[in-house]
Amino acid sequence: MNALPTFAVPEGFAPDPDKLAVTEKKLEAEGVEFLLSTFVDVHGIPKAKVNPVSSLAKMAAGSELFTVGAMEGMGLVGPQEDECAAVPDLDTLIICPWDKRFAYFFGDLYYHGEFYQNDSRQILKRQLDRAKAMGLTFNLGVEPEFYVLHEDPETGRLGTLHQHRFEGLCPAYDVNLSMDSIDFLSPMTRYLNKLGYGVFSFDQEGGHGQYEFDFDYADALTMADRLVFLRLMAKHVAKSMGCIASFMPKPFHDDFRSGCHFNMSLADTKTGENRFAPEPKSNPLAEKYRVGMSEMAYHFTAGLLKHAGALTALSSPTYNSYQGFIAQGDMPDVSWAPVLVAYGQNNRSAMLRLPLNRYCVENRVPDMSVNPYLAAAYHLAAGLDGIEQRLAPGKPLNENLYGKTRRALKEDGVQFLPGTLLHAIEAFEEDELAGEVLGEMKDIYIRQKTMEWENAFFPIAEEARKKRLTFI
Repeated sequence: MNALPTFAVPEGFAPDPDKLAVTEKKLEAEGVEFLLSTFVDVHGIPKAKVNPVSSLAKMAAGSELFTVGAMEGMGLVGPQEDECAAVPDLDTLIICPWDKRFAYFFGDLYYHGEFYQNDSRQILKRQLDRAKAMGLTFNLGVEPEFYVLHEDPETGRLGTLHQHRFEGLCPAYDVNLSMDSIDFLSPMTRYLNKLGYGVFSFDQEGGHGQYEFDFDYADALTMADRLVFLRLMAKHVAKSMGCIASFMPKPFHDDFRSGCHFNMSLADTKTGENRFAPEPKSNPLAEKYRVGMSEMAYHFTAGLLKHAGALTALSSPTYNSYQGFIAQGDMPDVSWAPVLVAYGQNNRSAMLRLPLNRYCVENRVPDMSVNPYLAAAYHLAAGLDGIEQRLAPGKPLNENLYGKTRRALKEDGVQFLPGTLLHAIEAFEEDELAGEVLGEMKDIYIRQKTMEWENAFFPIAEEARKKRLTFI
């Protein structure tokens, strides 16, 4: 007798009929042809099968199965493993503004009737549930930076959107370059605002052909979804112009890294009150360290500092990420890269900054290659650890740390962030919190990133060895 088929979703699972009916009407009204029920791989890159719109009900019930072991860093490796089902969250429906034939849904993976434990979105949701049990909502704002480059069809050389390369020390905020790039910046801004992102500024950044979009913060799950979709949309808008959008953290050795700073705060779940804002009465830590933030904000900051090395493995997850960790703060060799485990008030030479214009903690380490779900989950877990343990962050360092010697930094108790992906993975492996947050995904992530390090490092080392032999 043939065995019964294995179903990934719970027995009897079905989408909410009212939500399904509303979704069907909207898709019909918009003329949508194709559906994407997505999840992300270990890199935060969206994956999906494409369904015709007529298959909405089946797709929403978990009909689409995926052999996740065929993808990098997802677990369930081997031909004997069962599939996962991708179940869309119907509330996340997006009609792709650059191509309205497609409807995009964020979703969750199921395996053997349960949420799949190595699904990045589920890993974040578990930490959000932990915060919710404490009466807290984790809010997140991001600052995505990336390059948009034009490829010469004849030579294949990459150039900027604007006709001429800026010849000054730094093109940041240059009005002429922003105006020259408006054919890309304008549709991006229009689409983002149509989707409810609340864009309040965009600009030519410090790199030649590098841009940044700034928009409203949101709860961490919504913001992680938005960053994933922004990267997808930027690629398609750039492609429509014959250009390439690159999210490589450091695409050019002589130009700025592409960061994606995390701006974090905790709110009261019931009232929405920002719990990082100063209390009516001064708290002992604020009196001691003289930075106008709540006691909870100090504890959260201390937790991030405690787990800084492991956080870096998730926030800067590629070999190339660490090519941007060059601590220079003066023109013309400016980088302002975060390399020091420290915090300060409005100090951009430290890993963590407590801005003057908003009550949040900004981590300057994350870059544009980040998987936002995994990184957000670990930031929240580290911050909550600081709150639960009532950790103190030590004194803030508000001077230019790039100008201090290593001896002076050591005397101040300042350590350096991991200098390579290998060092970051070692810190991640040693941090017990990683197992609590990621579960089985911790070992999967270590194997995946160690392999990336070896594949990138050894060819470079071999080439360097050959060059040395040439001169013997």
